[in-house]
Amino acid sequence: MNAKRPTCAAPALETPAPDASQTYSFCDLQYTESASTALAEEVALAIAYNGISQAVMLVTPTDLEDFIVGFSLGSGIIEEASDIYDLQLSGSGSAQYAQVTIANRAFWNLKQQRRQLAGTSGCGLCGVEAVEQALPDLKVLPGAPLPPAEWLDGLRQRIGAFQPLGQHCGAVHAAVFMNADGELLLGREDIGRHNALDKLIGGLIRQNIPTTGGLAIVTSRCSLELIQKVLRAGIQTLVSLSSPTGLAVQWARRHNLNLIHLPQKNAPRVYSPALENQA
Repeated sequence: MNAKRPTCAAPALETPAPDASQTYSFCDLQYTESASTALAEEVALAIAYNGISQAVMLVTPTDLEDFIVGFSLGSGIIEEASDIYDLQLSGSGSAQYAQVTIANRAFWNLKQQRRQLAGTSGCGLCGVEAVEQALPDLKVLPGAPLPPAEWLDGLRQRIGAFQPLGQHCGAVHAAVFMNADGELLLGREDIGRHNALDKLIGGLIRQNIPTTGGLAIVTSRCSLELIQKVLRAGIQTLVSLSSPTGLAVQWARRHNLNLIHLPQKNAPRVYSPALENQA
């Protein structure tokens, strides 16, 4: 197989906003030495659809438009980006607000879900009221070939260019997209692992970047809600730098999603498709 050597495109819109981190002082336990360091910021983002409050999420205050679009799609509130008619951001400091106008059919479906999310940076399913909402019926992907092994060579190091905030102050997760030519095109960061993936999905949609043949890379642990977001976005391969959960593997196999774990020191591990499904 003559696969192209992966390349790394210049990061698109990667510089974090000035308020994504702030400098704080600290001292040792004896109060004998002091210094200062940059820490990642988080804000409370209240999201309302058609004037009705739906969720309050703790997020890193960067790429909020991308987050709203990705969150709306990844949470099943909309089925496609065209369901969003308007998006207005307001507020300042630690309190931010998003007013989102969506299509009537999407708003009707949202009301039928009867859920009120109270999101945090660490939980992707807060406020879900029924098991059916946590385990929804999602479309099975058509299936796609696994990426060439060389696309994953040195990937942990190469995605550093798409983690400026993480390298500056830590405490954030990243989600990065690689296209069908093995090029790293876009990355997003957030204190919440699912928020970072939402931002990436929203960024891909808003920049009209084709996802066919590409793959998403997440630096966080890979649990069920990340699988669901990728499935809803139609991305057919997910690479995680941390181990997936058993339920994540089950869903990936059931929905034809390629799921690959990239350990720090060992070779990539393909969990989905299952070995017995391979010719």
